[in-house]
Amino acid sequence: MNILILQASPRANGNTAWMAEEYKNAAEAAGHKVTLVNVSRKHIAGCLACEYCHGKGNGACIQKDDMQELYPLMAEAEVLVLAAPIYYFTLCAQIQAPIQRMYCVNAPAKVKKMALLCSSYSPNVYDGAKAEFRDICNYWHAENTGVVTAKIDEQKTDATKQKIIDLVAKL
Repeated sequence: MNILILQASPRANGNTAWMAEEYKNAAEAAGHKVTLVNVSRKHIAGCLACEYCHGKGNGACIQKDDMQELYPLMAEAEVLVLAAPIYYFTLCAQIQAPIQRMYCVNAPAKVKKMALLCSSYSPNVYDGAKAEFRDICNYWHAENTGVVTAKIDEQKTDATKQKIIDLVAKL
């Protein structure tokens, strides 16, 4: 399968980045094609709600920023993995921008499965992110293959790595 991982942590060697890399490694070992993009390093503005995309743009956004790199990747992905740190009870801003900018095409054309990877220093802060992820899966008609979270004492552990491997096995 063609897998796209959008990794949203600005910390290159942080916990979320580690989770995304572990998913990538497990998926490649299983024979999948994987592209991992650190969206926190991209310049992606929020949606302007200008409706250009639904009029003159014919499905294309008027903004010409780094999202232009993601549109073709999103169009070809069969599996989309969102990897996001949880700073304040929901998906971080770095992952929100590319999600919101998909408004111009409504939903990625080929995405049939999705997964969510989240880390935080605090326990019990994942409900908002999980709910948003569930709703995105439902709206995009994509199977929710699961969520792996890692709070402070679960980060970069063999147990968390195994949960990620198990998530990949669901593909």
